Amino acid sequence: MAVVAPLKALRYDLRKTGGAETIFTQPYDKITPQMQKEYLSRSPYNLAHIIKGESRSTDTQQDNVYTRAATSFRDWVAKGVLARQDKPAFYAYFQEFTAPGDAAGKKIVRKSFLGLGKLEDYDSHVIYRHEQTLSGPKVDRLELLRATRTHFEPIFLLYSNAEKRIEAVLNQHAAKPPEVEVKDEYGVTHRLWEINELENIKAIQQAMQEKKLIIADGHHRYETALNFRREYKAAHPDSSNQSCDFAIMAFVNMDSEGIIILPTHRLIANVPNFNGPAFLAQASRYFRCREYPFSPSEDISAVSARLRKEMVSATGTPTIGVLFGDQASFFLLQWRQDVEKAPLMPDLLPVERELEVVLLHRILLANCLGMDDESVRNERFLTYVRAMEEGVKSVVEGSSQACFFLNHIGIDQIRDIAQAGRLMPQKSTDFYPKLLSGLVIFPLED
Repeated sequence: MAVVAPLKALRYDLRKTGGAETIFTQPYDKITPQMQKEYLSRSPYNLAHIIKGESRSTDTQQDNVYTRAATSFRDWVAKGVLARQDKPAFYAYFQEFTAPGDAAGKKIVRKSFLGLGKLEDYDSHVIYRHEQTLSGPKVDRLELLRATRTHFEPIFLLYSNAEKRIEAVLNQHAAKPPEVEVKDEYGVTHRLWEINELENIKAIQQAMQEKKLIIADGHHRYETALNFRREYKAAHPDSSNQSCDFAIMAFVNMDSEGIIILPTHRLIANVPNFNGPAFLAQASRYFRCREYPFSPSEDISAVSARLRKEMVSATGTPTIGVLFGDQASFFLLQWRQDVEKAPLMPDLLPVERELEVVLLHRILLANCLGMDDESVRNERFLTYVRAMEEGVKSVVEGSSQACFFLNHIGIDQIRDIAQAGRLMPQKSTDFYPKLLSGLVIFPLED
């Protein structure tokens, strides 16, 4: 049974910050070095000072990115920049956007509510994950949580409700002017409304009682919260403090519009003795390879558009695109119909064997390139990019040896795999747009 609860949140007092556009950020793991620099320059109260602060060569155990985050947080609370709300509340949170690549520019609204969600171990079969995690981000987020004892960013959870009972409550509040409205750097408009009426709070809680939840985004933060809870309870076995049993979550109905899932492409670099033709020879045991030459002088966006068109049109069989730095062609790798998947991956479910990202990791990376699980987890040779153009550019300019391009995964596939207790490779999905960080903040009780 899913347990959700309203919270007396800490929220920015926008009168003391210079405006909403100066303080909120993308999630910590989507903040590039350039974005970090921009955020930190916008305002001394920009949330990046806490969730993505700058490391220094002089950092010590007593003075480092985490201790400085805790100091900034305490200072902002003392100054009233972050103010505790009077009433427990849920928050209607709407995001209006255009899907990337939609030339028609159709406006979509994704509707969610923010609140506290009770942390559940995965074996309780209440909250499900759908992809593997990396060790580095969990170490980083745990250090920040230990230092600040506060959740600053919501975890993105999916639930199913075809009747859309909760949306009816959210829509009532959305008919009023929002308390926060801000457009982010991707052109997404974020709007927030407080829901503090007891009858509406109870209606949301009752509607969520029998729900099973799937983590869409925020696996690392969710597992960090679980780790912190275990750590806290081991150190305080007699404590009645239950705040560490909860974290901020954004709950989205997977039966509603606005569920946009983008692929995450894989760049490889520094693989010893890597050679494009030799790799294709290995891959041809499993895939049919189709070559598409292009001119070295051709515009990167034009190459990307051609590759995207060919990948989208190649329906009916798993298809992976690949671009090599030493060849003026891109290739489509389509699974050979005469090759049985089950003997190659007997430990996987049929639905898993059909996923392009699984075939990439299990067959191309593991069998053809010899990458083991540890090197993948530690990102020894891999980096991840959302934009196809970014992947093409990295290869064409020689920063990477190759880029593997994927199509998106469907929400039904994610649900089936998650509820079967199975995991896709890390960064298999990219839900768009991202939830804005800092709208609602949850400090744990002492």
